[in-house]
Amino acid sequence: MTVLVTRPGLEGQALCQQLVDDGITAIHHPLIRIVDNSPSEPLSDLLQSSDIIIAVSQHAVTSAQRILAQSNQSWPSSALYLGVGQKTAHILSKACKQKVNYPQVSDSEHLLRLPELRNVQKKAILILRGNGGRELIRESLVNQGARVSYCETYRREYIPIKHHNTYPLWVEQKISKIVITSQEQLEYLTANAPDEYSNWLFTRHLFVPSQRIAERAQQLGYSTVTNTTSATNPILLAALQP
Repeated sequence: MTVLVTRPGLEGQALCQQLVDDGITAIHHPLIRIVDNSPSEPLSDLLQSSDIIIAVSQHAVTSAQRILAQSNQSWPSSALYLGVGQKTAHILSKACKQKVNYPQVSDSEHLLRLPELRNVQKKAILILRGNGGRELIRESLVNQGARVSYCETYRREYIPIKHHNTYPLWVEQKISKIVITSQEQLEYLTANAPDEYSNWLFTRHLFVPSQRIAERAQQLGYSTVTNTTSATNPILLAALQP
């Protein structure tokens, strides 16, 4: 059994190393790279004018922290902070030095059920994210009368897949499980699979962090999909144990 980890950056590398330490063969092949993206309006101004600040990923927080540090700015103490999951909330709390609440299940639907997001009429809410995604959060909050803005603190860039040697190598390496930590990665991997490898890809066992992504994978044609309910490495590692 070989696990293909598509999670980008240091988190993906760390998961691979943890799998190897547990005697599981793992290959790190990120599909996207994360690049900081300074907003057109100063980030500190956006933060200071917000009643509630929501971070929808770890990358959104770490990129925001770097952008603030470049101009010697800090996080406001008056805002209410929320993270889409435990790890994101932990990283945001370390950055802003404030308490950060989060849902027990790391997805948009459960975030919207938090008590802090009730009675948000006329509240100014800032969502820290990458380029695109998490539209459900904005739509739901706007429908409740909130004023919602996005700040794209980073952007995702696709890493080309070299079809002529990547897929044959994956088959040769006996990849049986694939870790996908975002719907964007799922769509990109699926759309770029050569026709002659589609059946092979659809019969790999996918591990994804939410029910929404699991359902999308099944729609695309993947036969075996496990929803780990979280994208944190310890939970992914536990799910990948034989």
